[in-house]
Amino acid sequence: MQDRSEEQIISRLLELENEGQAERRSELTGERFLTLLNDPDSGRSYILRHGTDETEGAEIPRGTEFYEYASADEAQRAFDQLLDESRRAGELVEEDSTEDIGDFESAGAEIRDMYADSDEDELTQDPVISEEEQP
Repeated sequence: MQDRSEEQIISRLLELENEGQAERRSELTGERFLTLLNDPDSGRSYILRHGTDETEGAEIPRGTEFYEYASADEAQRAFDQLLDESRRAGELVEEDSTEDIGDFESAGAEIRDMYADSDEDELTQDPVISEEEQP
Protein backbone atom coordinates (compact mmCIF):
# COMPACT_ATOMS: atom_id res chain seq x y z
CA MET A 1 0.00 0.00 0.00
CA GLN A 2 1.34 3.41 -0.97
CA ASP A 3 2.02 5.91 1.82
CA ARG A 4 -0.24 8.94 1.67
CA SER A 5 0.86 12.50 2.41
CA GLU A 6 -0.42 14.33 5.46
CA GLU A 7 -2.66 16.47 3.23
CA GLN A 8 -4.13 13.37 1.53
CA ILE A 9 -4.89 11.79 4.91
CA ILE A 10 -6.57 14.96 6.19
CA SER A 11 -8.61 15.25 2.99
CA ARG A 12 -9.71 11.63 3.34
CA LEU A 13 -10.67 12.14 6.99
CA LEU A 14 -12.68 15.27 6.20
CA GLU A 15 -14.41 13.34 3.41
CA LEU A 16 -15.35 10.52 5.81
CA GLU A 17 -16.60 13.03 8.36
CA ASN A 18 -18.71 14.87 5.78
CA GLU A 19 -20.24 11.55 4.72
CA GLY A 20 -21.38 11.03 8.32
CA GLN A 21 -18.97 8.17 9.02
CA ALA A 22 -17.51 9.54 12.24
CA GLU A 23 -17.63 7.20 15.22
CA ARG A 24 -17.79 10.19 17.57
CA ARG A 25 -17.68 13.94 17.02
CA SER A 26 -17.56 16.75 19.57
CA GLU A 27 -17.78 20.50 19.12
CA LEU A 28 -15.16 22.66 20.79
CA THR A 29 -15.09 26.41 21.33
CA GLY A 30 -14.06 28.60 18.42
CA GLU A 31 -15.99 26.51 15.86
CA ARG A 32 -13.54 23.62 16.20
CA PHE A 33 -14.30 19.90 16.21
CA LEU A 34 -12.74 16.75 17.61
CA THR A 35 -13.66 13.64 15.62
CA LEU A 36 -12.97 9.91 15.97
CA LEU A 37 -12.82 8.14 12.60
CA ASN A 38 -12.07 4.66 11.33
CA ASP A 39 -10.93 4.50 7.71
CA PRO A 40 -12.38 1.33 6.16
CA ASP A 41 -9.88 1.51 3.27
CA SER A 42 -6.74 1.50 5.41
CA GLY A 43 -8.09 -0.17 8.56
CA ARG A 44 -6.48 2.58 10.64
CA SER A 45 -8.19 4.79 13.21
CA TYR A 46 -7.75 8.54 13.55
CA ILE A 47 -8.58 11.50 15.71
CA LEU A 48 -9.08 14.66 13.69
CA ARG A 49 -9.10 18.13 15.23
CA HIS A 50 -10.16 20.92 12.86
CA GLY A 51 -12.03 24.17 12.45
CA THR A 52 -14.81 24.99 10.04
CA ASP A 53 -14.11 25.30 6.34
CA GLU A 54 -14.64 28.84 5.05
CA THR A 55 -13.41 27.98 1.53
CA GLU A 56 -16.17 25.47 0.62
CA GLY A 57 -13.71 22.61 0.23
CA ALA A 58 -10.95 24.48 -1.61
CA GLU A 59 -8.53 24.38 1.33
CA ILE A 60 -7.99 22.37 4.49
CA PRO A 61 -9.14 24.41 7.51
CA ARG A 62 -6.33 26.25 9.29
CA GLY A 63 -4.95 24.48 12.37
CA THR A 64 -6.15 21.03 11.30
CA GLU A 65 -4.26 18.15 12.88
CA PHE A 66 -4.73 14.41 13.14
CA TYR A 67 -3.47 11.51 15.23
CA GLU A 68 -3.17 8.02 13.72
CA TYR A 69 -3.69 4.78 15.66
CA ALA A 70 -3.21 1.12 14.79
CA SER A 71 -6.43 0.01 16.50
CA ALA A 72 -9.90 1.39 17.12
CA ASP A 73 -9.59 0.68 20.87
CA GLU A 74 -6.40 2.70 21.15
CA ALA A 75 -7.99 5.59 19.23
CA GLN A 76 -11.10 5.45 21.43
CA ARG A 77 -9.03 5.72 24.61
CA ALA A 78 -7.05 8.64 23.19
CA PHE A 79 -10.26 10.37 22.05
CA ASP A 80 -11.76 10.04 25.54
CA GLN A 81 -8.57 11.51 27.03
CA LEU A 82 -8.56 14.48 24.62
CA LEU A 83 -12.26 15.04 25.28
CA ASP A 84 -11.65 15.06 29.06
CA GLU A 85 -8.79 17.55 28.61
CA SER A 86 -11.04 19.79 26.50
CA ARG A 87 -13.81 19.55 29.11
CA ARG A 88 -11.44 20.52 31.94
CA ALA A 89 -10.09 23.44 29.89
CA GLY A 90 -13.66 24.69 29.31
CA GLU A 91 -13.40 24.13 25.54
CA LEU A 92 -16.16 21.51 25.15
CA VAL A 93 -19.36 22.96 23.65
CA GLU A 94 -21.22 19.75 22.78
CA GLU A 95 -20.07 16.17 23.30
CA ASP A 96 -22.08 14.63 20.43
CA SER A 97 -22.25 17.18 17.63
CA THR A 98 -23.52 17.10 14.07
CA GLU A 99 -23.00 20.85 13.61
CA ASP A 100 -21.50 21.87 10.24
CA ILE A 101 -21.35 18.30 8.91
CA GLY A 102 -21.72 17.85 5.19
CA ASP A 103 -20.48 19.11 1.93
CA PHE A 104 -21.57 22.58 0.92
CA GLU A 105 -22.79 21.20 -2.40
CA SER A 106 -25.26 18.83 -0.78
CA ALA A 107 -26.99 21.32 1.48
CA GLY A 108 -30.45 20.44 0.16
CA ALA A 109 -32.79 21.18 -2.67
CA GLU A 110 -32.59 24.43 -4.55
CA ILE A 111 -35.57 26.68 -3.87
CA ARG A 112 -37.28 28.15 -6.91
CA ASP A 113 -37.52 31.91 -7.07
CA MET A 114 -40.93 33.05 -5.79
CA TYR A 115 -41.18 35.53 -8.67
CA ALA A 116 -40.38 33.00 -11.40
CA ASP A 117 -42.84 32.89 -14.27
CA SER A 118 -43.18 29.13 -13.86
CA ASP A 119 -43.22 26.95 -10.79
CA GLU A 120 -42.40 23.81 -12.77
CA ASP A 121 -38.90 22.70 -13.58
CA GLU A 122 -38.39 22.19 -17.32
CA LEU A 123 -35.99 19.32 -16.64
CA THR A 124 -38.70 17.24 -14.98
CA GLN A 125 -41.32 17.75 -17.66
CA ASP A 126 -41.85 15.12 -20.34
CA PRO A 127 -42.33 16.96 -23.65
CA VAL A 128 -44.37 14.07 -25.09
CA ILE A 129 -46.85 13.84 -22.23
CA SER A 130 -47.86 17.26 -21.08
CA GLU A 131 -50.88 18.45 -19.10
CA GLU A 132 -51.17 21.41 -21.44
CA GLU A 133 -51.78 19.31 -24.55
CA GLN A 134 -55.29 18.13 -25.26
CA PRO A 135 -55.67 14.61 -26.74
